[in-house]
Amino acid sequence: MIGRLRTALPPRRHDAMTDRVPTPSRYPGPQAMAAAALPSEHPPRALLEQLRRLPGHDGRIWVFGYASLIWRPEFHPREQRAAHLHGWHRALRMRSTVNRGTPDRPGLVFALLPGGACRGEVYRLDAATADDELQRLWAREMPNGVYTPRWLPCRTAQGMLPALAFTLARRHPACLPRLPDAAMLDILRHARGRYGTTLDYLQQTAAALRARGIRDREIERLLALAGRAGLIADQAASAAAARASDMPSCDAASTSTPGSSTSTAAAG
Repeated sequence: MIGRLRTALPPRRHDAMTDRVPTPSRYPGPQAMAAAALPSEHPPRALLEQLRRLPGHDGRIWVFGYASLIWRPEFHPREQRAAHLHGWHRALRMRSTVNRGTPDRPGLVFALLPGGACRGEVYRLDAATADDELQRLWAREMPNGVYTPRWLPCRTAQGMLPALAFTLARRHPACLPRLPDAAMLDILRHARGRYGTTLDYLQQTAAALRARGIRDREIERLLALAGRAGLIADQAASAAAARASDMPSCDAASTSTPGSSTSTAAAG
């Protein structure tokens, strides 16, 4: 299936900062959708009500994945598509004191920060089980209320669609500045939380992205840094092991497969 998408979404080596995504008139523009972000304490039911009020909404519920949701989703999607999100980029900048670290030894996880662009995947939830699946997703991604959940316009080969994305405000205390390599290596060497180490999280995300034709330049740089420091004994074997734990197949025919063209004190 990915082969069919490549003509519409040509692979890129990294998330381009200059991508411009046309927004069809049937959906609200990126600024309007971003302005509709809910405070993080709002439950999933309020998010669904907000989605139903969006102009042109067709009743389907999509979630945008850019990191661990790709290789460890919290739901069984009915459909998945390669997607491009303009105006936000993936960054290993969110402090994790639960899933990939502890309060005494914080780790890092990916978050969506303003600016640039991000390639990932969107997943359509089964309408019959969407409430329960969003509750589980909420428990995983929002235990500390760090993220700001938003409905953001994602471009797919089949057109634009609004998808739920977990974003992070730069002003939030959990959002760290770009760390020097020495500080990053210290985290990759020592940080461990309830779901494992920050290093394992980084490797699994890299493998899942590569399997979908996405080469994130900063992720590749961090893996090379860890390799030179002796933290990754066999990068090829590690990548293969991570790919083996890739996300389960959809219940219905998927519109994307590996080879195509994605957080928190909570993301695992």
